[in-house]
Amino acid sequence: MTTNPLQQTIEALAKEKGIEPEVIITAIEDAVLTASRKYYKTNENLKTRFNPETGQVDLFAVKHIVEQVTDPAVEISLAEAHELYGTEAEVDMEIEFPKPTDVLGRIAAQTAKQVIFQKVREAERENIFEEFNQRIGEVVNATVKRFENGDIVAELNNRIEALLPRKEQSRAESYNPQDRVRAVIKGVNRSAKGPQIVLSRTDPALLIKLFEQEVPEIYDGTVMIRGAVREAGDRAKVAVFSRERDVDPVGACVGMKGTRVQAIIRELRGEKIDIVEWSEDPVLFVTNALSPAKVQRVSIVDDRERVMEVVVEDKQLSLAIGKKGQNVRLAAKLTGWRIDIKSEEEKRREVELQFAGLEMAVASSDETDAQGDLTTGQDSQAVFADETSETAATDVNAGETTEAREPAHETSDT
Repeated sequence: MTTNPLQQTIEALAKEKGIEPEVIITAIEDAVLTASRKYYKTNENLKTRFNPETGQVDLFAVKHIVEQVTDPAVEISLAEAHELYGTEAEVDMEIEFPKPTDVLGRIAAQTAKQVIFQKVREAERENIFEEFNQRIGEVVNATVKRFENGDIVAELNNRIEALLPRKEQSRAESYNPQDRVRAVIKGVNRSAKGPQIVLSRTDPALLIKLFEQEVPEIYDGTVMIRGAVREAGDRAKVAVFSRERDVDPVGACVGMKGTRVQAIIRELRGEKIDIVEWSEDPVLFVTNALSPAKVQRVSIVDDRERVMEVVVEDKQLSLAIGKKGQNVRLAAKLTGWRIDIKSEEEKRREVELQFAGLEMAVASSDETDAQGDLTTGQDSQAVFADETSETAATDVNAGETTEAREPAHETSDT
């Protein structure tokens, strides 16, 4: 059993901070070494070692054995080493010369205290990082401790401080000191000066974890959450899928008379949650995602760019779009498709304009063909007139020749 008071203090501190006793012992040795260098102000190679039996930190000046000394502060000749330790001393060996520590004084003690606290704090922060870095995405319970410029500093069960930034707080929520809050671990900062653990109340991971806690079918893997999107404080959409045909995924999440989803809504301070069924068919998935609006028809405009056109009844248009476009925006995030919503009246006008444009194009084409036929007819008449004129001229010339020849025959006969 340990009787050394300092050793008992080290073990108690290590248990409280959750670190190994060796870390604190090393911190004490480093602290005494720093204070000794400030006090002695020499070039000696000083070294400290904790003695668990006496509870003291021993200080030594280490010297290297050499053939010829060039720096007396850190070197000792072989001949001198033989005088001190006999023939066992050899070149390249090191000799430790004890130095007193009781002369360090009050300033050195304060310096040692600061170094010890710094080393223990660094070790504690490293342990926190290693522990909570593996718990990212986990929901934890915390108690509101204080407020700093809109950010909330909360305390976890093991007295570790965590930060809930303003941007990670839901605008529908407000807290007072000592309030209990459930949040998801979003990240852990290694080099932060304040709390290292960053919490979030707006991350969709919080919604997923709450469903896992409230719905046994999700916890055991019968029902799977295929996606979740949120606009914290207003509305959220969750896509669920059942691995068993007999289990209704939406009904399992809603619960008897909505008890399961109501518990989550209360935890999120009244945030509306739409639970939709996931489907491999993108058209069906988009139709479900636009719930509670009823969709008339869906068509894929561009499969490569993932663009869809959705037509709804005129009275369903505002419900499908949602307040400030919230419903269609969340549906687009959930499905990964860009959704273009139109009412039946808008679609009808669009089709009529397309038909009107098509008729105008056909009419223009017919008019162009008619003009072409008219030009062709005029050209034919001109050619025919030219041919008639030439024929008539030929007949006249032929007649004149005949008449001129006939009198010549008559004269000959006479």
